[in-house]
Amino acid sequence: MHDKIREFIFENFLFNAEGSALDNDASFLETGIIDSTGMLELVNWIQETYGFEVDDTELVPENLDSVNRLAIYIDRKTQAATRVSG
Repeated sequence: MHDKIREFIFENFLFNAEGSALDNDASFLETGIIDSTGMLELVNWIQETYGFEVDDTELVPENLDSVNRLAIYIDRKTQAATRVSG
């Protein structure tokens, strides 16, 4: 999952940077990688890629502000959806 997230970040926000240049714990907002408009793009990508809605209450840095935080959030949401449907 980390690779998929990193690929999206590089393709959409870090066009000319090398893959190893992004630490998995680096804050997207603090480092200027993603701004508020970029966050909307990120949320749209999450919803399209993983098939769940990101609730407004979940739009917080704890869920979306680094590769690691995003991976944990997506894993938690997809596992919750599996429990509900399973």
